[in-house]
Amino acid sequence: MQNISNIQPANRVKDVKEYYFSTKLKEIAKLNAEGADIVSLGVGGPDRPPHPDVVKTLCDEANMPDAHGYQPYVGLPALREAYAAWYAKYFNVELDAATEIQPLIGSKEGILHTTLAFVNPGDGVLIPNPGYPTYTSVSKLAEAEIFTYDLTEEGGWEPDFEALERLPLQKIKLMWVNYPHMPTGKPASKALFEKIVAFGRKHGIVIVNDNPYSFVLHEQQLSILSVAGAKDIAIEMNSLSKSHNMPGWRMGMIASNPQFINWILKVKSNIDSGQFKPMMKAAIQALNADDSWYEAVNKEYRERRKIAERIMEALGCHFDPSQRGLFLWGRIPDSYTDAAQLADEVLYDARVFIVPGFIFGSNGNRYVRLSLCATQDKLNEALRRIKELKH
Repeated sequence: MQNISNIQPANRVKDVKEYYFSTKLKEIAKLNAEGADIVSLGVGGPDRPPHPDVVKTLCDEANMPDAHGYQPYVGLPALREAYAAWYAKYFNVELDAATEIQPLIGSKEGILHTTLAFVNPGDGVLIPNPGYPTYTSVSKLAEAEIFTYDLTEEGGWEPDFEALERLPLQKIKLMWVNYPHMPTGKPASKALFEKIVAFGRKHGIVIVNDNPYSFVLHEQQLSILSVAGAKDIAIEMNSLSKSHNMPGWRMGMIASNPQFINWILKVKSNIDSGQFKPMMKAAIQALNADDSWYEAVNKEYRERRKIAERIMEALGCHFDPSQRGLFLWGRIPDSYTDAAQLADEVLYDARVFIVPGFIFGSNGNRYVRLSLCATQDKLNEALRRIKELKH
C-alpha cells in the first residue's frame, strides 16, 4: 500500500483551519469528562425549543406516507410563500415567492453557494473585521483574494466608506455585510443600508447582507432589500435558527432578484438536495407565528441580558448597552495583553467559557463575547464563579 504521507490535500484545504468552535468544544468536552463542569457562554445556538405547534407539525408530517422522498431543490411552493409573507409583514419587503426566494440548508450553505455563484479564483471579496469567520474561510476555499474592511468601536462598527474607496475596487466582486452585526451587536439602520447599496451600485460589487439576528432584542426588523433599487445589486440571507429556536433544523433562505437567485440555484442543485418535507411544513408553521411568540422569546433574552451585563461588569469589561442580538460584546481591561489571556483565565480558573474576539478578526483582539444561549441559572452560576475569581 502506498505510504499515505505521500498524499497531500488540495491547497484550499491547507489555507483554512478547523472552525474555532469545533476545536474549542472538543477541548471543553474533554475538560467536562475530567469533571470540570464548564459553564459555556460560547456558541450562539438557542437552547430553548421551537413553538410546540412547530414540533407537532414535524411529527405529524413525518407519519405521512409521502414524506420521505426527494424534495424540490427550490423547496415547497408553500414554504417560499411563507417566507415572502414573513418578509412582507415584518420587513416591509415584497418578494416574488416563485422567483426571488431560495430556501437553504442554513446560512453557511448560502455563504458557500453565493460565493461559488459569483466569485472566480483571484476575484476580490470584501469581508468585515470583525466578522463571522465563515466569510473568510469560504472565500479561501473558493480561492478568492480577501480584502478586509475595518469596523471599529470609534467608527460605530460601520464601514469607513472613504477607506473603502482606496481599495482596488475593480478587482472586487462581492462584499459581505452583517447587520444586525455579529459579534458587536450593532443594530441595522436604513441610512447605513442606503450607503452600502449606493457603494455596491457605484462599483458593480454584489452586496450580501447576512441577517439572522433581526428578531432577538429588536423592536423593529430591517432588511437591506427595503432600500430602493437594492434588489439590483443586493442579496439577503435569513434563517429560522435564532428567530424561531431552530438552529439544528438548518432552515434558511436567500432573497434577491430572479437572475441572482437562478445563479445560486445552479450551484446549489449540483451540490446538495431539497430539504426534508416535514421540516419544510414545520417551518411554514413557524413562519406563521404571531407576535406573541417573538415577545415570549425576547422576554427571556431580556432577563438573560441583565445577568450577562453583570458578568461583563465583573470582568471589568466596557460594553455598549444599545447592542442587540444573541450576544454581548465587551472591551477588556487594559491590564490584559489581549482577549485570549482573559478568556483563558476565565476558562481554566473560573470554569466559564467565553469567546475571545480575535476569532472574528484582528479588530476583536481586545474584546470578548458572551452568548445569551444559556439558562438564567447557568448565567448566574457563571457570574458567581467569575466574582469569586476576581475577588
